[in-house]
Amino acid sequence: MASLVKEVAKQELPPKGGYPPIEYARNLPKRGPSGLALFIGGAAVMAYGFYRVIIGNRKRCELTKEKRYARIGVLPLLQAEHDRNCLRLLKENEELEAQIMKDVPNWKVGESMYHTDKWVTPVPIQIQKL
Repeated sequence: MASLVKEVAKQELPPKGGYPPIEYARNLPKRGPSGLALFIGGAAVMAYGFYRVIIGNRKRCELTKEKRYARIGVLPLLQAEHDRNCLRLLKENEELEAQIMKDVPNWKVGESMYHTDKWVTPVPIQIQKL
């Protein structure tokens, strides 16, 4: 320990002119459209969609109206066909009733089972012949 020479401590110092500044801010590139552009684009797409819905609703309404008029036009034909079928079945039922009830005295074939003066639409049930 003979050499206890005092050495001069060398301190580290910044370089001349200082250190460069530290970049801590976000430096992201601008990507995509702005919020306003997205909003306007979305509004335009929705407006076009509503336009197409309105056009579709009008077309559907016209087709429904056309279908309704076609059914109204065919209704008398369908009603006449139903009436003819109803009369045919009633006639067959009366013939079968006359055949079944021929032995019963004072039986009136085709007499209404409803004792009223009002018209009651008959139910033409087709009875299978035995």
